[in-house]
Amino acid sequence: MTIRSLQHALAEFAAEREWEQFHTAKNLATALAGETGELLELFQWLTPEESATVLNDPQSAAQVREEIPDVFAYLLRMADVLGIDLEQALVEKIDINGRKYPADRARGRADKYTQLGD
Repeated sequence: MTIRSLQHALAEFAAEREWEQFHTAKNLATALAGETGELLELFQWLTPEESATVLNDPQSAAQVREEIPDVFAYLLRMADVLGIDLEQALVEKIDINGRKYPADRARGRADKYTQLGD
């Protein structure tokens, strides 16, 4: 499936339930934040090592696999409602970040682009 076909499937799902009235940018942003919080909660007290192997535990894996699509669905729906072409927006953002974080200055560093120097 493509991003566009997923957005179409989500739009049909909402239309069949007459939920379009609730799918405003604000409501979708709020729902996205809520679902992101639910995903974050699964990692909240894990060590870096535990978080790297979270899918090794069947119960944790099931929870993560349930929350990630929720986040993705709300993001796709919000972009669709706002008329944002996610593929094009991401291509543009990669280009912008490439200029902000040149590989020769950013390699191996977690600093914000304003701290990389010239």
